[in-house]
Amino acid sequence: MPRHLRAGWRLLRLLVHALWGLWLVAWRFPRLSSDQQQARVQAWSLGLLTCAGITLQLRGRPQRAGPVLLVANHHSWLDIPVLHAARYCRFISKSDLQDWPIVGTLATAAGTLYIRRESRRDALRMVTSMRDALLAGEVLAVFPEGQTGDGRALLPFHANLLQAALDAGAPVQPVGLRFLDGIGGATSDAPSFVGDESFLGSVWRTLKAPGITAVVHFGAPERALGRDRRAWSQALHAAVDALRHG
Repeated sequence: MPRHLRAGWRLLRLLVHALWGLWLVAWRFPRLSSDQQQARVQAWSLGLLTCAGITLQLRGRPQRAGPVLLVANHHSWLDIPVLHAARYCRFISKSDLQDWPIVGTLATAAGTLYIRRESRRDALRMVTSMRDALLAGEVLAVFPEGQTGDGRALLPFHANLLQAALDAGAPVQPVGLRFLDGIGGATSDAPSFVGDESFLGSVWRTLKAPGITAVVHFGAPERALGRDRRAWSQALHAAVDALRHG
């Protein structure tokens, strides 16, 4: 099938799938328990990957239950649905995502916590919210790079949000994300979303690809063991870097 025809078919399926998600959020979610909602989010995310021609490959095992904070590298707009498909979690995301058409509605329904990154006061509020969620036994996820990278070099980690795990005495599980060409197995740049790239351009490039494998590599959960957040952040950076190449 020609690339543009294949991409157009996948895009149509994605739009239908997004509308299906909006219907679920509006009509089914209010009648579901928290566990049922989480299962729906995971199933919907896996369906999104299927519509986009993406195969999910898991390595390692996610911690079975919270509390736990997942820490992953950030490369693509696909990172959130890929992680949701691998293991339900509540993401901490920049506040402007909340206003995106369709995407914001779905992200909010999935339990996303929003932070205004430019505000130090809001960062302190978020640490408190994350601590409370972890103490309640929830599974949270952050991208400590703070922005998408090019997939080649891992950007430095911001350590501030790790304070929530320290305050709650919760473990952190490093996660490495990687996208591979579904044919040759080499690293795929198709889903990248960095710099001045447009969101729609990245989506279209992804949909044109013959096939992509999204690899989610879970490392072993670890505790602070007396480290402050900066030392712990550096250790987690090394762990995530190794996992995304593993």
